[in-house]
Amino acid sequence: MGHKVNPKIIRLGITRDWDSKWYASKKTYTKLLHQDLEIEKLIYKQMKEEGVAQVEIMRTQGKVIINIHTSKPGVVIGRGGETIEKLKDTLSKKFKETFAINIKEIKKPMLDARIVGDNLAVQVEKRVSYRRASKMAIEKTMEAGAIGVKIYLGGRLNGVEISRGEFFSKGKIPLQTFRANIDYASVTAYTTYGKIGIKVWIYKGDVFKKDMEAKLLEQIEEIKQS
Repeated sequence: MGHKVNPKIIRLGITRDWDSKWYASKKTYTKLLHQDLEIEKLIYKQMKEEGVAQVEIMRTQGKVIINIHTSKPGVVIGRGGETIEKLKDTLSKKFKETFAINIKEIKKPMLDARIVGDNLAVQVEKRVSYRRASKMAIEKTMEAGAIGVKIYLGGRLNGVEISRGEFFSKGKIPLQTFRANIDYASVTAYTTYGKIGIKVWIYKGDVFKKDMEAKLLEQIEEIKQS
């Protein structure tokens, strides 16, 4: 039997960094951790159709910096920054903290597992054939520059009585190679006949130590500017 491990979590500190970056004492750690989870949940709920792929949270003294990675920055910001100001007010009232929100554009949305998964979920909910939707998603992702893609759908596919799972894949997905840059997302499609679970793996190439160091220096500069 194979040990199933989240491809993102197993690569923390190797090819990818933590989504939350802060330090806390034993007394406040639990409170801040649960606050991070609630912030993330609230953002994903409010911006369900805005193509939000990742939420990064950084804490400095007296301020919480949130980086929202999205494929539709114009929609997220809103007219004259109206949507962002509303979100900031909602977060400030709920958590009694000072928030700074930055919007970062995802230039290649089809190389992001979360966005691919969300698009698939929307199509399945609209009763589009899951096979057709999955094959089209794989083709578009490969055209965007992916080396390999794998999609899994599980549940009452096409409304049949007995649930089952199906895999669709193209290219290679080296899950056991730690330096492999594999993006992963698990999304749920809510249909009239029950939930359909969707998992997406996208292999974008290998990441080396020098790439990680360059990314870390960029993040330090961002924190200083904020």
